[in-house]
Amino acid sequence: MLSKGSMVDAFSYSVLINGFCKQKMMDEAMMLLGEMSVKGLVPDTVIYSTLVDGCCKMGKIRDAQQLFSKMQACGQLPNVQTYAILLDGLCKNRQLSTAIQLFREMEGKKLDVNIVIYTILIEGLCIAGKIESARVLFRGLSSKGLQPNARTYNIMIKGLCIGGLTCEAEKLLTEMEEKLCSPDGYTYNIIIQGFINNNETDRAMELIQQMVERGFSADASTTELIVDLLCKDKVDPALLPLIQKENYEGNLPL
Repeated sequence: MLSKGSMVDAFSYSVLINGFCKQKMMDEAMMLLGEMSVKGLVPDTVIYSTLVDGCCKMGKIRDAQQLFSKMQACGQLPNVQTYAILLDGLCKNRQLSTAIQLFREMEGKKLDVNIVIYTILIEGLCIAGKIESARVLFRGLSSKGLQPNARTYNIMIKGLCIGGLTCEAEKLLTEMEEKLCSPDGYTYNIIIQGFINNNETDRAMELIQQMVERGFSADASTTELIVDLLCKDKVDPALLPLIQKENYEGNLPL
């Protein structure tokens, strides 16, 4: 395009930067950002958000924060999506205190703190082992006029299982049905894994039966746990037909 004298605008750079970020080629993506400045092109919020996302997924949180600050210094205000991207990166990289500060910044700017933002923060609390704080935040969603979606429920159920609170996790499974938020295959797999890891094998087997009746199947992690139980003679071998063949074939003991 350049050699033919075609017009190369900010959108052209946006597409290419997005491609480099998806391929985890952040150095090349950042070079294009610098090239835009040389050509007098102004990167917009979408471009900065893409770069922040790329840095977060590469674990380059400091670079992501610097980009977040740079875009504001250049007059490009981050939107809710930009905040969500950085918040998620901070939480997944166990920088919870910084994530909470960013969350407070959003509140201070009166941005639309939606269920996506709260779900990210709840997951961050669970990752940090702060299950009680996650539970309080989850239970306070209704007072903010927000309804948990399937992802929110799944994250909370997983956190409760990791914390050994399987009884409460199962109550959330029931609550999902009552709130017309149907559990999916992932929901069943995480709660089954939770019961097995907490040595509540009998209830895990009941949930496997329920999962299969609903048309879902065990994923690789659940299958591995079940095969381990079979090897230790802790479950009935008749359970095997309940798991799709392709999921456990090759994992069975020789």
